[in-house]
Order: sequence, then structure tokens, then C-alpha cells
Amino acid sequence: MITTVQQHIQQEMSEGRGTFGWLMSGITLATKMIEAKIRAAGLTDIYGALSSENVQGEQQQKLDVFANQALIHCLGTRDSVAALVSEEDEEPVVFDRSLDTGKYIIVFDPLDGSSNIDVNVNVGTIFSVHRRLTWGALTESVLQPGTSQVAAGYVLYGPSTVLVYTTGRGVHAFTLDPTIGAFVLTQENMKMPERGKYYSVNEANVASWPEGYQQYLVGLRNEGFGARYIGSLVADFHRTLLKGGVFLYPPNKVKAEGKLRLLYEANPLALIAEQAGGMATNGADRVLEVRPEAIHQRTPFMVGSRYEMETLGRALRA
Repeated sequence: MITTVQQHIQQEMSEGRGTFGWLMSGITLATKMIEAKIRAAGLTDIYGALSSENVQGEQQQKLDVFANQALIHCLGTRDSVAALVSEEDEEPVVFDRSLDTGKYIIVFDPLDGSSNIDVNVNVGTIFSVHRRLTWGALTESVLQPGTSQVAAGYVLYGPSTVLVYTTGRGVHAFTLDPTIGAFVLTQENMKMPERGKYYSVNEANVASWPEGYQQYLVGLRNEGFGARYIGSLVADFHRTLLKGGVFLYPPNKVKAEGKLRLLYEANPLALIAEQAGGMATNGADRVLEVRPEAIHQRTPFMVGSRYEMETLGRALRA
């Protein structure tokens, strides 16, 4: 018999199962809406960019806006949600709910890799869930370190649509079965190989990296590692999770603070990586221990198998 996401949550969580399951149903509903829109791309007027930019200064794609609206619509109706933080919005979307009902903060990248959608490359949705703190302003609840995440996950829209999530009790994958319209369990307690064969990085920027990263890449090549880079974070991470290796987005001369966002890109993927036996760093510290100072804070991000990450640490300390 099949096991759906909601059934799995009931089995995994000892507290708040109904509340958290209802919250997750909002995420899965929104991602099924996004998946359906992506499948129709090319048949409907959903390809292409808008004339507007998001808060990051990036040109918005039509699907960016749709995905953001879908998540806000589906999650905003859940009484357990106190605030939503999106890559596409400058400020959190806040709901006037008491601590009795508004228990969770959800941060998300509604459509990671959306610039690739016009060329039919995999894209995804990344999300992270925090508990609302019982003290202080809502800002403190939003700006919690990654170690406080209640859950994290992503949905990869590809040849099949796959949901990967963790609640701190291992990493599990679910595949959308279009015949019944549900995400069903296809991999349980996933483990990242301790060593892989591939590195994933935009090598066009190598000349602007700090020396330690350049030497590290030379070392990987000398060991016979191959290069695999899609340019869609979720897709590159998913391959690394399954096959091992390392994904790198180091600081460079143009983006010394890094490019990826800490709250809704690096933290959720770092938690998944660690739960699967891997590691994640910003080059100096464990990603999950960094205390955010702003909702759109950027960070360097390196994540992967234990062997590659320990080798990176030695290279950066040299």
C-alpha cells in the first residue's frame, strides 16, 4: 500500500501532527498548482519575463509571480501560519493570529531556477518552517538560525515531480503520482554517499574566487572528479544528495557576501544535507549556526558529501 506525505507526517511526528500535517497540505497543494502550470508552459502564456523586478533586483518571470501567489494563497488560509517570508516580497506577509493558532513561520523560494524555465530546464520550490517564538517581535521569529528549523524541504519539477523533506528525523522523498494526485513515498531515510564523483559549480567565476577555492577545484580535478552543473540550485543539490560530490557557490570579487539567500535557500538545503549525512558551510562556519540579520541575507554556500566537504575545509585553512 502507498504512503502519502500526510500519512508519513502522522507517523513521524509525536506532537502537533494534525496542525503540521494541515500546514504541509498547503505546501503540497501549492506545489501541485505550480507543477500543473509548468506542465502547460508553452501551451499557455506563462513563458517569459515581466517588466518588473523583485526585491533582489532580479527580473521576475511570469512563473515566479504565479508560484509566489500560489504559496501565499494556499498557506495563508492555514490558521497555524503566523507569517510567510518569500524571496519575491520585500517584507513578510503577516497574519493577525494569536500564538495559540499562529505557531509557524514559513520562508520559501517559490520558484528556484526560474530563469531556466524558458529552455525547459528543471526548477524547484524550496521551503523552511520555524516555530513562532513566544517572546519578542515577529522579526525574532523570522530571523532564527537554521538549527531551529522544524522542517525543511524542496520540490523538484522534472521528468517526475519529487518532494524531499525532513523534520529532523531523516530525509524522505515522495513522488507525485498523477493518477491519484498525491505525493507518495518513494525513498525513506535517504543517505548522501560519503564520497562522490562530481563537483557542481559555475567555473566561469573561478578567477575571482579566493585562492583556497581555486586550489580545491584543482585538487578535485586531479582526483578525477567530473563537472556537472545545471544552474538550478534545487536540481544541482538533488543530484548531489543522490550521487554524492559537492555543490559550490563561493564568494567572489563581485559578490563577496555570496549570492544565495541564507534563510530560504541555504538553510533548508543544509538541514537536509546534514540529516542525510552530508555537510554545509559558508566557508568559515557551519551554515545552520549562522544567525541571520536580514530576511534576504546572502551567503556563500558549499554543500556535499563528507569527504569532499572535509577536504574543502582543509583547503580553506591552508
